[in-house]
Amino acid sequence: MDFQRLRFQRISSWSSNTKLSSVANQLGVGRLLIAVYGVFALSATARALYQLATEFSQAPIAYVLSAISALVYVFATLALARSSWRRFAPAAVWFELVGVLMVGTSSFVIPQWFAHPSVWSGFGAGYGFVPLVLPILGLIWLRRNRV
Repeated sequence: MDFQRLRFQRISSWSSNTKLSSVANQLGVGRLLIAVYGVFALSATARALYQLATEFSQAPIAYVLSAISALVYVFATLALARSSWRRFAPAAVWFELVGVLMVGTSSFVIPQWFAHPSVWSGFGAGYGFVPLVLPILGLIWLRRNRV
């Protein structure tokens, strides 16, 4: 009888530790994702503000798109980080992915609109294609965490 009880306790302990480990990994990945979104929110906002203030006449479409991408990154960061905003996260990340794909395609099809690059032009080539990969990873993370 004691052997059965001990065996059950070990299995229960292992099961709960595995669940805790899984939750910890999800939190770690989520925190990393939010941190990357935060860095992009700050960098895209700084870039857009500088471009709009100093060089707007040189490439207005590209700079307006940089400002839009900055707003999307700020909103996505807040939606991922705040539980009260979490229901908006999938829409924000999907909007970001569609924006990257549309702007990236447009930058090759209509290159005259992008005399200067925006955050999303060339599918984020100026940022190491992170703008293209980030929403895909965000959508995977959101799906796995059922948000």
